[in-house]
Formats: sequence, C-alpha cells, structure tokens
Amino acid sequence: MCGIVGAIARRNVVPILLEGLKRLEYRGYDSAGIAVVNGALHRVRSTGRVAELARRAQDASLAGPLGIAHTRWATHGVPSERNAHPHISGGLSVVHNGIIENHEEMRERLQREGYTFTSDTDTEVIAHLVHSKLALGFGLFDAVRASIAELTGAYAIAVVEEKDAARLVVARMGAPLLLGVGKGENFAASDASALVQVTQNVIYLEEGDCAELTLEAIRVIDAKGEKVERPVHVSSISSAEVELGPYRHYMQKEIFEQPIAVANTLELVVNSRGISPQLFGADAERIFRDIDSVLILACGTSYHAGMVARYWLEALASIPCNVEIASEYRYRESVPNRKALIVTISQSGETADTIAALQHAKSLGHQYCLSICNVPESGLVRQSQLHFLTRAGPEIGVASTKAFTTQLAALVLLTMTIAKLRGRLSEEREAQLMHALRHLPAALTHVLSVEDRVEQWAETFAKRDDALFLGRGIHYPIAMEGALKLKEISYIHAEAYAAGELKHGPLALIDKNMPVVAIAPKDALFEKLKSNLQEVRARGGELYVFADQDAGLADSEGVHVITMPDHAGLLSPILHTIPLQLLAYHVALRKGTDVDKPRNLAKSVTVE
Repeated sequence: MCGIVGAIARRNVVPILLEGLKRLEYRGYDSAGIAVVNGALHRVRSTGRVAELARRAQDASLAGPLGIAHTRWATHGVPSERNAHPHISGGLSVVHNGIIENHEEMRERLQREGYTFTSDTDTEVIAHLVHSKLALGFGLFDAVRASIAELTGAYAIAVVEEKDAARLVVARMGAPLLLGVGKGENFAASDASALVQVTQNVIYLEEGDCAELTLEAIRVIDAKGEKVERPVHVSSISSAEVELGPYRHYMQKEIFEQPIAVANTLELVVNSRGISPQLFGADAERIFRDIDSVLILACGTSYHAGMVARYWLEALASIPCNVEIASEYRYRESVPNRKALIVTISQSGETADTIAALQHAKSLGHQYCLSICNVPESGLVRQSQLHFLTRAGPEIGVASTKAFTTQLAALVLLTMTIAKLRGRLSEEREAQLMHALRHLPAALTHVLSVEDRVEQWAETFAKRDDALFLGRGIHYPIAMEGALKLKEISYIHAEAYAAGELKHGPLALIDKNMPVVAIAPKDALFEKLKSNLQEVRARGGELYVFADQDAGLADSEGVHVITMPDHAGLLSPILHTIPLQLLAYHVALRKGTDVDKPRNLAKSVTVE
C-alpha cells in the first residue's frame, strides 16, 4: 500500500524515481507525485496513473539530482491532487506511508503556531512539524529525528529540503522502508523491486531507524539514538522478474508461473529422502516437539491458505488447529496457550494487521512463532523465531495467485513435519507424499491446459451480477478463494458456501441468473456434494463444475463440467485453485476492468 522512492545522485534522478514508481504500481494507489531539488524545490502531482505523472513531469521539464516520489492509497482525505504526496512546508518536502494516529492534536498545535494546512491528510502534519524544527535551528537530519519522536502511529517517510541539497533523510516505524546502495549515489524505497534498475545492494532499516543518505555515505541512527551499521544484502530480485514479458497482465503471468514457483518452494525437499524440521529453522525440532496446538493468523488470501492447513494439520498430524483473521484476533479477549505454535502467513511480510496480531500474541505470552512469507528480511520474518520462505518471486498483481499456491505448498511441508515428529506419519505415507510433491509442479502445468474451456465459461459469467461458489471439506476454503478472486478483479458479487449449508439459506438465491461454481474432487464427500448440486439444478440454477477424471460427471442441460487432468489426493486443493484463478482473470478481461490494479485495493496493506 503506497510506495516511496527517493534518490540522491550526480545525475538527473527523475527517470529513476518515475521508473521506481512504475515498479511499485502493484501496491495500489489513487494518486502520485514527485518533488526534486535543483536550486529550488519543484513538485508535480497527479490523480492519474504514473504514466500521467511522467507526462506532467516532462511537460514541466522536471530534473534534479535529489528527489522523492510517491504513490498514494487514500486513508485521510479523498483521492485528489491537493491530497497527493509529496507535501510541502516552506522549502521542505515529505512523502509518507502509514497513518499518524495523533495527527489531529498535532494539526491543532501547528495551526496555533501559524502553519496553514492545504490538504486533508495526516502527512502534512509531518511536513510542518519538521519545518518547525528547522526554524529552531536544527539541521535536516536532527529535525526529522526530533519530529518522529513526537509522532504516534506507523510511518515510513522520506524528506528533502531545498536549502540542504546534500542529503536525503528517511525514517521508519511500522511501515517498510529500505535503502539502496550505489556508487556515488544512494536510494530509498518501500520495496527492492523499485530499485532493481539501479542497484541490487540493499539495507533493510529496523523499527525506529532514521537514516541520512548523501552521495558517498549512509548514516543510520536507531530508536535508542545510537549510530548503527545495518548489513548490506544483495537482493535476489532481477529486472526480468518484475517485467511483464509476453503476457497481457501480471496476473496472467503469475498464474502461469505457478509450476516453477511451487518447484522453487519445494526445491530443498524434493531432492531429499524425507521431510526435516530444519526447513523451518535451527530450533524447529525442539519447538515442534513441545507444541500441543497450532494457531494460524492471516488476512485475505493468506487466511484461506490457513483454513486449508487446518484440515491438513488435524487430519494428518492429529494436532488441534485454529485459524483467525489477524485483524480480528488482536481485538477480542482470547485464552493464550503457551504451548501453541503461532503461524503467521503473509505474501509481503509487511501486512500491518498480521504483524500486529503476532505482536499481540507475544504480549499474551505465546512463546513459539513461525512465519510463512515470500519476502526475506520483511518485518514479519524478522519478528519470528522460525520462518519458511515460499520463493514465489515478486508478485505484482494485486490479486494473489502464486503466493497462495506456494503458501499451500509450505503448509503441506509444515503438516508433514509436525506429523512426523508426533509419530503420525509412517515411512510409507511419507514416501507417498514426497512422490506427490515431486509431481506437483508437473500436475500444475497440466491443470493450466483447462484455460480454453474456462475462457468459454467467462463469456457467460461476464454478463452476470452475482455468483455462488460451493465446496465441501478441505475444498470449501478453495471455494472462498475462488469467490474472492472473482470479486477482486471483475467486481462481480461472489460468495462461497460450504455446500452442505445450501439448504440453510443460500438456496433462496438460486435462479437461472445465478451461476454456481462447484469444486467436485472424487473424495469422501463427493456423493454428498452431488446431492447438493442436484438441489441447485432442481431450482433452475446453472452449474459450472470442476471435477476429477473419475468423478463420472459430464456436460448436460444446465451443467457444465471441466475435468481436471490430475487427481492429487491430499494436494487437490492446490490444483483446484488454478482454474478458479483463470476464471476470474478471463471474466475480468471481458468486463474490461483493471486486472492488475483493481479499484480500491492495494497489494501490501501496511495500514490497519
């Protein structure tokens, strides 16, 4: 959510800033802006896409060796040019991600001091506050440090001043920010993908850090006011990974990258004889042997992955498992269990609600925590004893695809590991599952072959206003994920139900205008599901069924069937995810929506 790019160099940084913003578009935004120092401070803002901002910057002949840029996702104040970042106070300019919780009292105080506010944002408070410190004689770096000491909330900020063009100052608390290390130039950004064009060397700032970037040096002061040296990491993100290539949209690209993403995630496992707790960290075996339950905390798509894992963990490992929406967990009275393993799941590792839920769990006395995440060095990973990196690569599309299937792959490994340590996984069963995991990337490739049939279905779906998704057992969360994908990018109202619940209310919705999507693997609940589907047909509903090869279902009047190429048993939820993603994608294409950047949504939700 929101994106920051900053740069100081001996060259014009405007192309660097704009390219960085383009690479951060996936985070979701409704306005964008850029400010550079070149003798004086110059600013350009736009409520359009970054391409519109670039056009305006070109028309204004914007150029300079020091600058900051931003994509804004509205929290305080409507999307408009006056609310777009960067914000200015005197000759100082600020960009900000996060939320300043005490902005109202700060605004009142600054107004009494004579400052005039021209926006509705909480960010403008930061600009005036820093300017007030400069007026007291502080240098820019010390002015920013003094200002953040008065802020309550979450922030990642970057600040420049026209009277001090030799430095860029940044700070973070509760929102991601990293530094890019160049030769005779340095950078800052919300995400390493924004800097891949200029450097692979990055420094991840810690909570409370404030940093000063000059042409030749980087100085970091931590939350205690002490100078620290943060290590330089070499980012694994390549320019090719964040480019669209031959695909029409990033979502399409990422759907088709799932076989290789899952293969990469499983790489350390499939070439070994069996599962090992070392996959999750050096202390994993000791911790896993001591736990008596699992509590999964996640949001959105990651929450659905956790719901699938609950079925796996209780069936295979015989360990109690609860799954909670992270944003709800921390606001209710719960009963802590020090023997529970807290599992947090996040694509970005910077999801504010999930990080806050983890911190809340720790405050209640929970001692064991594991993060499943796609981004090394993210906040969630750094705050967890144990972690597993999904190795999905950059996911640019707002609607998560390969992050979800790689999370499921990671959760299978976690289930097998805990089951093995609890004596619930026989050597024969372990060998069977290892074989299935080795075959999984190929099975995912086979499933992608159903795209042509799914595309035909999309013609009908695009004309509908509502859709119902049905699943039973372990496939009910997959139905929920399918409904989420459809509404995220096509704006069609969709909801999912456990199929057995049809007669308890949803049947009232069924008519010829309500398409019903059913996930129908040949499992223990298959016959029950068939009865549920008959309930739909008896009321004139149109069925769209994803079935296994041996399910014995075929097209008939009002029933459309796509047969899946593989039957995956325990791994079936992973395979059945793919056609639901394809359905959402092709429906969105026909409706002409913005597939990669759906309205009102952001990729990395770094505010509550």
